[in-house]
Amino acid sequence: MFKSLSTSLLVRGILAVAVGIIALAWPQVTVLALVTLFAVYAFIASGLEVARAFSSAKAGPVFGHLLLGLVDLAAGVVALVWPGPTALVLVLIVGTWAVIAGLVEIAAAFQAGEQSGTRAMFILGGLVSIAFGVVLCARPGIGAITLALLFGLFNLAYGTWALVHGIELRRIRKTLHSAVKETEPAYVKPGLVHTHSGGRLASEVG
Repeated sequence: MFKSLSTSLLVRGILAVAVGIIALAWPQVTVLALVTLFAVYAFIASGLEVARAFSSAKAGPVFGHLLLGLVDLAAGVVALVWPGPTALVLVLIVGTWAVIAGLVEIAAAFQAGEQSGTRAMFILGGLVSIAFGVVLCARPGIGAITLALLFGLFNLAYGTWALVHGIELRRIRKTLHSAVKETEPAYVKPGLVHTHSGGRLASEVG
């Protein structure tokens, strides 16, 4: 579980940081460019959630990650097919997506089968997403450049969080793997018995 989850977090973290840097560094970004950037991000995030869902062994996490994937997919499709998108429309789409995705992520954290540490991580990520969405919905009149700035900062923060926890989960997995190997009994070849004299292994006399 730790390996698949850590890999998913690392990939999504790299994606979010890359999108954040592009959004912040893009000079004179346009609404159409932001729509394309957001849609690409949403589609890739959706694919990662679906992959994480099918790597889960229990039904609870599977349902939660599939629902998150559907939310990401729907947001990307709406952003692309909306006729004549404006900065106001895009702000509302991104804000609504962030709030819904955050709520679904928190709900998915409480599904059966998630570890307590993993649950806490997803709750924190969900709260950050909700806060970002509330800020956007409360100020829908911001322009494309301000939206790009907020979207970039959000992705940098979320991506850094995902990378840190992905690395931590991978470290925990390696520690647990080493501990299990140390507790495994030593292998003794067939045909060898332990003698009481000297405590050495000797070949069994046929």
